[in-house]
Amino acid sequence: MAVNRVPVLKRCRALGLEPSFLGYNKKSRRTQQRTNKKMSEYAMQLREKQKAKFIYGVLEKPFHNYYEKADRMKGMTGTNLMTMLESRLDNVVFRMGYARTRREARQIVGHKFVLVNGKQVKIPSYRVKAGDVVEIKESKKSIQRMKDIVEVTAGRLVPEWIDVNLENLQGTVKELPTREMIDVPVDEMLIVELYSK
Repeated sequence: MAVNRVPVLKRCRALGLEPSFLGYNKKSRRTQQRTNKKMSEYAMQLREKQKAKFIYGVLEKPFHNYYEKADRMKGMTGTNLMTMLESRLDNVVFRMGYARTRREARQIVGHKFVLVNGKQVKIPSYRVKAGDVVEIKESKKSIQRMKDIVEVTAGRLVPEWIDVNLENLQGTVKELPTREMIDVPVDEMLIVELYSK
């Protein structure tokens, strides 16, 4: 499996992203060098795509598949794409506060910590639906790692489309998010323009 080994802060600087969107509370000491060079339209579109891929931890081929599915669905392609990315199981686990970062959420799902509607799911890209109950396995709730994570993420804002009980490590997806509910700094219309060329 392909893994991006570029340091997170370096990648954030290159894309003009705040590390907090990825769950990191680090700050880069280096300042971004300003250049007077104007970005081309293509460069802006590519940057938005790279941003979305980096935030959600999706590689090029699966990301393109998401775009094609979003394009076939009813409604606006960009909004559909963001909703699909946001409803990935690893992202939902991160949003519920069961992981400090999306990378950690992906690992927690892969290590069989997570149940969806009582069934074990170990696929990070699994798409949750409205009404799904996502919880941490009973045997894993008491381990030190989960206690540490909950301690760190307790103050994090949970999105309005998710209902969470942090004591029981259980949450419900009330509805799929609309674009207004997604606080990710990505202009999805530029991604659509890039792919529709």
